[in-house]
Amino acid sequence: MARRFYAKRYAQAVFEIALGRKELDRWQSDLRTIASLGEDDTLIAWLENPKFRFDDKVRLLSEQLGGINPLALNLVYLLVARGRLSMIGGIADEYQRLLDSYRGIELAEVITAVPLDDEDRLRLGERLGAVVGKKVVVKLEVDSSLIGGFIARIGGRLLDGSTRSKLEALKRELVRR
Repeated sequence: MARRFYAKRYAQAVFEIALGRKELDRWQSDLRTIASLGEDDTLIAWLENPKFRFDDKVRLLSEQLGGINPLALNLVYLLVARGRLSMIGGIADEYQRLLDSYRGIELAEVITAVPLDDEDRLRLGERLGAVVGKKVVVKLEVDSSLIGGFIARIGGRLLDGSTRSKLEALKRELVRR
């Protein structure tokens, strides 16, 4: 929980810097590059190990990330110094969410009972977009236990139109009578 909170704070600060410098896309790319380094558990363990000198860590990171924005590189150094480099993936994800929100795009995590083709996914995205008043990008997952319909999480909203939940509601209603 605390890690996610810190990731949001770092992402918010980075987003404000990127917005002020009009470098939103560059930061997005740089954070993805840094996050790809964060997928190497051995590297993260080495960088977060206090036994190794900070100068050696800086040298390695400079070689690995030489082409990124100097401010993004400073963020990496800060995270390494504080032993928080492992949260870079969360920072990159939160930055992407902030960027999408700034551009009027909302991510909808949708669970359906059956796989949807591209046309159905597009139509669902348009309908969900009408509900929230933004352009919606659909991230799809399949769960056959829903029986039919879908469950969508958009921002802080949960839309449950699944057959399973309707049957459960009907069951509760019948038990009460």
